[in-house]
Amino acid sequence: MADEQQHQHHEHHEHHGHSHQHGEQGAVASPGMHPSFMRVIQQKQRIKQKLSAIKHKIGVYSAKGGVGKTTVAINLAYTLARNGLKVGLLDADIDCPNVTMFLGMEDAKMEPVLPLKPLEKDGIKIASTAMLVDEAKRPIIWRGPIVTKMLGDFFENTDWGELDYLIVDLSPGTSDGPLTIIQVLDLDGFVIVTNPQRIAGINSIRSGLMAKRMNVPVLGVVENMSSGKPSEKTMEVVKALDTELFGVVPMNKEFADLSDKGKVHVVENSEISRAFDEIAKKITS
Repeated sequence: MADEQQHQHHEHHEHHGHSHQHGEQGAVASPGMHPSFMRVIQQKQRIKQKLSAIKHKIGVYSAKGGVGKTTVAINLAYTLARNGLKVGLLDADIDCPNVTMFLGMEDAKMEPVLPLKPLEKDGIKIASTAMLVDEAKRPIIWRGPIVTKMLGDFFENTDWGELDYLIVDLSPGTSDGPLTIIQVLDLDGFVIVTNPQRIAGINSIRSGLMAKRMNVPVLGVVENMSSGKPSEKTMEVVKALDTELFGVVPMNKEFADLSDKGKVHVVENSEISRAFDEIAKKITS
């Protein structure tokens, strides 16, 4: 107990004695700022510097699983690349990283040497938490603080080089994963993925408002699994978040089969390709 009190006294002294010191990247701690906040600010600045050669960072986000968020992220990345842009795809869904499985890259691993180098497929640079852990055999069951540290280290130590767009596939919901990304990754904004179900719409509004409260704009909404025209529930999401509808992705019987085969929908299906062309135009305009 005495040791603990001594440690707390030391932290207290350090906190007040150095509250005006500069951080390692030039950040200045405000008087009374807790050291943990200062560390977050410093890490955010290091990551911003590390990713300074990336022109646009777009998060693909959903309120709940099962709405096709990863499918939208992959096909959006491929559509941008097919338009001649330099694109990276970051699978930051730490709970269920599925990008590698959808692309037929289950066995792909990044070399465990810093800085980490994304792998390349079809001209797109791809990095995933699944490339660091054998997720199929050892599911990632990490508690909040470890998730936060792992994602921060992952962003800080991955060398993407020059990109026009980095598409980030986030974990769904409002758990530590997406909150960490919002906190430390300087995103240009989110694309919210929903579907025509009422519950998806309600949760999408909640998640979108959370993102706005953390000062990250919602760029637009994509309705997946659509009948071909936007549902009333999706338009309620668009209105509630004061954003625009980027487009609808029609329900297509080929979706599941192509994903299971590790094939990309916009490459294989012209109807799906047209839908994502419209979405990409909204993002790049």
